[in-house]
Amino acid sequence: MPQYLPLIAAAVAGMLAATAAQAQSGAADYPNKPIRVIVTVPAGGGVDTVTRLVTEKMRTKLGQPFVIENKGGAGGNIAAESVFQSDPDGYTLMTSQPAPLTTNVVLYKKLNFDPTQFEPVAIMSSAPNVLLVKNDFPAKTLAEFMTYVKANPGKLNYASQGPGTTSHLTAELFNKLAGTSLVHVPYKGTGPALIDIAAGHVDLIFMQLEAAMKLHESGKARILAVTTEKRIDALPDIPTMGEAGLKDFISDTWNAIAAPPKTPVPIIAKLNAAVNEVLKMPELQEQYRKQFLQLGGGTPQDLAKVMKEDTARWSDVIKEAKIPQI
Repeated sequence: MPQYLPLIAAAVAGMLAATAAQAQSGAADYPNKPIRVIVTVPAGGGVDTVTRLVTEKMRTKLGQPFVIENKGGAGGNIAAESVFQSDPDGYTLMTSQPAPLTTNVVLYKKLNFDPTQFEPVAIMSSAPNVLLVKNDFPAKTLAEFMTYVKANPGKLNYASQGPGTTSHLTAELFNKLAGTSLVHVPYKGTGPALIDIAAGHVDLIFMQLEAAMKLHESGKARILAVTTEKRIDALPDIPTMGEAGLKDFISDTWNAIAAPPKTPVPIIAKLNAAVNEVLKMPELQEQYRKQFLQLGGGTPQDLAKVMKEDTARWSDVIKEAKIPQI
């Protein structure tokens, strides 16, 4: 047997080399057919809008169409499971909000995928979150809001887009940092939550700027603060939560592209390069500006870092707030 070991080793090495060469070859002419993109939300949602903007520009860079397929539900888990089980050939991708790639592993009792095993491609966009209150809320400034909330423990409620969503976790982060006890009122999505904010049925919500801005500008609700590190250009007179003493209160919503586990590195690199190229296009940047979106980009490693950091940060909030698993 020992005399055959060199032959076996040589054969194995040859197989590995052939496999590597095949992968490199596949990446060299990638893509040579349409790319399917599974979106974790229904059509019209934030991730869906950004996906269509970015992939339309990527089509011109890569020479193949991107076929969008929306698979909303279960906090993005339905789409994530589908992509996780797909062939890692670069022809099935996922575009997602943070939850399926970060906190769902803590919020759900059982997942049929491992968020850490997805291959990160790039962040497409990010958007600041804001504190939006109903129009007749007694406090007119952030300073007054902080005083009023602390003086009325357990008496004020906040809407969310649903359990485990960014709006939910951001409000619980506020409770943690401010020492308050806002009461959670979950809704099935942004639309129903905003309807009740505008009608004055709930007191406040932490949510993405774009949708909040429409109510703010129409006078149906008021933005009192932004949850970014610095003030934003669209609302130069609106303070940050940090200005109220909550220096660690940072919350945004990002949208990213990921691929199935074990997708070849050259394919990931080609997709990442395409994303970064289209984000430099003036026409795309103008579309982002109109929707109050911030440019994404960066390396796959940058996205992996954000995923890891967000998972740790929001998992702590989930545990401290004793949010039950779904």
